[in-house]
Amino acid sequence: MLSEMNRRKFLKDAALASAGIGLGMSFEERALLAAQQAGPVSKATGDAPAQMPMGKIGDLEISQLICGGNLIGGWAHSRELLYVSELVVAYHTDEKVFETLELAEELGVNTILTNPKSDEVIKKYWRQWGGRIQWISDCAWGDSLIEGIKRSIDSGAHAVYIQGGLADEAVQEGKIEQLGQALDFIKKQGVPGGLGAHVLETVVACEEAGLEPDFWMKTLHTDNYFSATPTEKRQKGQLPPHDNMWCTNPDETIAYMKGLKRPWIAFKVLAAGAIKPEDGFLYAFEGGADFICVGMFDFQVREDVAIAKQILASGLTKRQRPYIS
Repeated sequence: MLSEMNRRKFLKDAALASAGIGLGMSFEERALLAAQQAGPVSKATGDAPAQMPMGKIGDLEISQLICGGNLIGGWAHSRELLYVSELVVAYHTDEKVFETLELAEELGVNTILTNPKSDEVIKKYWRQWGGRIQWISDCAWGDSLIEGIKRSIDSGAHAVYIQGGLADEAVQEGKIEQLGQALDFIKKQGVPGGLGAHVLETVVACEEAGLEPDFWMKTLHTDNYFSATPTEKRQKGQLPPHDNMWCTNPDETIAYMKGLKRPWIAFKVLAAGAIKPEDGFLYAFEGGADFICVGMFDFQVREDVAIAKQILASGLTKRQRPYIS
């Protein structure tokens, strides 16, 4: 296996060997090459990070672009490409995760959202790498919501929410009371507590039941991409069975979330890689999201940060929902 220095030298030499070779590369390939030529990322320091627009959930200050943790955990949502989840797990060694989070912090992204089973790598990043990134846990671990919440809190999570799939299932089974109990338990631990949802009906049911999360985690993405389930085949209150769509009624979602007075973190804004960041980020922020959660490989971080900052600085003239954070 090539050392890091040899790998950078190989990429640089390969790029210089053929004039115009960059013209045949994708943006991500060019970004990766540029990063390798620039040398290793410096270790995290106490210096102030680059400016990134911030918002608040409770007393927790959070960058409006949040790192998603599915790529670390291996939930790639790669449609019928069965090998992709194993591939991204193999790519994300602890050191690669550390490098990715460090780069995100240096560019002003101060929070990652992931599953409790990723707690060991997060703790190692804090302890061994000197990282300071905040962690929001989805508490989807163990045999019960309370068990997943306890592991998250014990591992240092700065906020906890009930994962969207678990909340969807609880609502469909008429167990909203259990969601309320779990939410109250999170808040008693002294950290912000949220509720997740993939289908809008979950949010509506929780609102009607009087649940009061500190923030919402709700999917939002357009349906204008090749693999999206056709409108006539979508079923109300359910996700399509093909793992290819996570917000089946974006217009309704935008309209309903507009009336909610709690911070909203939108996720799956790129439909798991089917939508370009410049389109997905704009759609989510114009649609009313206070924050967006985006899974990013190391070679995507710099581009995603630049796009998010540019969009947030644009004024978002079509946005109707006021910022709640």
